[in-house]
Amino acid sequence: MTPTTAATRPWDPLVGSQDQATYAAAGFGGVAGLGQRPALLVIDMQYRTMGTTRRPMQESMEEFPTSCGEVAWAAADRVSVLMALFRRKRWPVLYPHVSAKNSNELGRLAAKTPSMWQVGSKGYEFFEGIAPEPTDILVPKKHPSAFFGTSLVSHLVDLGVDTLVMVGCTTSGCVRASVVDGFSYNYRIAVPEDCVYDRSDVVHRVNLFDMAQKYADVMPSAELMTRLDALPHAALRT
Repeated sequence: MTPTTAATRPWDPLVGSQDQATYAAAGFGGVAGLGQRPALLVIDMQYRTMGTTRRPMQESMEEFPTSCGEVAWAAADRVSVLMALFRRKRWPVLYPHVSAKNSNELGRLAAKTPSMWQVGSKGYEFFEGIAPEPTDILVPKKHPSAFFGTSLVSHLVDLGVDTLVMVGCTTSGCVRASVVDGFSYNYRIAVPEDCVYDRSDVVHRVNLFDMAQKYADVMPSAELMTRLDALPHAALRT
């Protein structure tokens, strides 16, 4: 999942020029742009998806079967830089995160991915390098989307947010589900392609393509930060 420039998109090796031309001809892939009041959503960046040490994925999975290993740590390196910009601008940072479940809460997802419900308590802790600060907002969730059954929209309305920058994991799972729901709520969505990660490089790239065509502005974090830095500082809470 090497970062790419806008001229070379992450999905180019997998999505052929004819397919891309078809989407363009159908009118997909427009640019929504940024609003004036962004918020950063740090989705599921917990040890259960990263491991407690920087190791290749297969080794990291020995600690947590759901860990994405090195690609998660690489994304975290870039998230920390993006997060520093949000903190400097005094923009809100929210943490939609997987919360522990009891045996009566597992539902259908437990049948599809039983390993997710066999995670030790350490796995639910936030990655230390980008852990929440006291002024950040925690949004525990039981399902893939950061919106489903959570208080997220209430917080975003209270903060006057119009743009959501989503980072974390997995690209094809909780990030994508949150992107689709956020788009459905009419928020502007930005996904820095090198700040999200997945356990499959192919799945990561294809989902970035599909989100870019339908729901989100997808771009390298460096490009997004340039655009964000041009926006004024704001203290959304009064």
